[in-house]
Amino acid sequence: MSIVNNRVKMNREDFVELTIEDISAEGQGIGRVDGIGEDTGKIGGMVVFVSGALPGDTARVELTKVKKNYALGRAVELLHESEYRRADEWCPYQDQCGGCPYGRLEYAKQLELKELQVRSRLERIGGVEPNMEPIAGMDEATDVAPGERYRNKAVMKISTGGLMTRKGGVQEPVHEPRIGFYQARTHDVVDCLDCRLQVGTAMAAAEATRQFMSEDHICSYDDRWDKGLMRQMTVKTAFGTGEVMVIYDINGKGIPNAAKLVEYLDDAVYEAGGSLESVVIRNDKKTEVIAGKNTITDVVTIEEAHPVVADAEKSIELQFEISANSFYQVNHDQMEKLYAIVRRYCKEAWGDRDNGNGADGPVVLDLYCGIGTIGLCVADMASHVHGIEIVKDAVTDANRNAVINGIVNATYICGKAEELLPQWAAEGRDEAKADIAILDPPRAGCKPELLRAIADASIPAIIYVSCDPATLARDVKLLHEEGYELISAAPVDMFPNAGHVECVCLLTYND
Repeated sequence: MSIVNNRVKMNREDFVELTIEDISAEGQGIGRVDGIGEDTGKIGGMVVFVSGALPGDTARVELTKVKKNYALGRAVELLHESEYRRADEWCPYQDQCGGCPYGRLEYAKQLELKELQVRSRLERIGGVEPNMEPIAGMDEATDVAPGERYRNKAVMKISTGGLMTRKGGVQEPVHEPRIGFYQARTHDVVDCLDCRLQVGTAMAAAEATRQFMSEDHICSYDDRWDKGLMRQMTVKTAFGTGEVMVIYDINGKGIPNAAKLVEYLDDAVYEAGGSLESVVIRNDKKTEVIAGKNTITDVVTIEEAHPVVADAEKSIELQFEISANSFYQVNHDQMEKLYAIVRRYCKEAWGDRDNGNGADGPVVLDLYCGIGTIGLCVADMASHVHGIEIVKDAVTDANRNAVINGIVNATYICGKAEELLPQWAAEGRDEAKADIAILDPPRAGCKPELLRAIADASIPAIIYVSCDPATLARDVKLLHEEGYELISAAPVDMFPNAGHVECVCLLTYND
């Protein structure tokens, strides 16, 4: 380090001693290095993101990159180990795979940090002081620890290292098939034989695919030469029924000897306790079912005595058909808690009011509705649910799911919510005169024009479901400027051992 104009100038390859106070969504420890204030001479601090360090650690850190407002570093020596570190080696791939950045932390600490993450984003970015409910974490189970085997969807990359041309022009894979997840900050595939976030059916399907590719010399796609076949595989498992769908993204029209692959998958999934119901291939032009059905079916139950919604009026059970291209929450048990909170917020927002059209319940807009899961979960409380979704297959699933569950007061259409809602309002259509708008956007959050359209329509209440606290806070700030007040926020840990957290917010319009 050097001092320039009474300030500490840090250089790459300097070593500093840091106490780690927080952790980023990517799993980097966050600490501050002391410096000298520009004018006052008081001690300040530059934020340093440290790989290999956890909250509570004191570490000797090598600075690897120094920017104007922050620095990057790596822990080269732990001087004091955090009390929140897991006592065991939780995952053998921890130092390779980038999928579980919180995996070294005790689960209770993960929940504490995620709840703080939501609160701090709402305060700092949203400019509000939220009424926060305790985070809903995963429950203890007799056979599975909290945060393990919870994902009902596994998206795994496939690699054989590219193509090798032998004498005579014969092309072969460079190495044996590797199926797993990218190593942190690279495109190198870690061959993951058992991911502790995934259920056994997903791991069994991956192993069957390895065996098939090895025996039949099937290559992975190599984007350097635009050659090869297998890109990635996705395994969807319906926790409520045990049905399994396997999807292959390929560079080509089909998979050679696909019948053999389906047979291997069927045997492997059955041995793992599931039932293979669908095998699908996708390329840039189409999605094709090569074995079984177009969809698998899951069952969602919201219990009357659910700990998150102790005052729920009744239990409900719904069936959902899931296709290859449709979105579905990845954590079945936490999804039931999340939907229970949405139901409670609908009840709080509506109360005993009359919407003026003679119906007992509110008119609900279900925006970014996916396959209709959230809207259908509140349909029994509503006079009507109007859903909008941009993915055509998901809209088909949503309308089909309404029929399956005997729900006649829910309709779903394909389109962009930010375009349709202003159009409906301009035309004076009843759909734009909703009482409650449910928003469940992607990680990037809502389009500003959609939020302004909701405000222009003076929709009394918004229930916002978000998987990114930063974009949630940004949108809450805009809604606050448009006249909405944040009433309550309820974090839900949908992604244990990962750096993300779900949150449900209730906002009401102030006339």
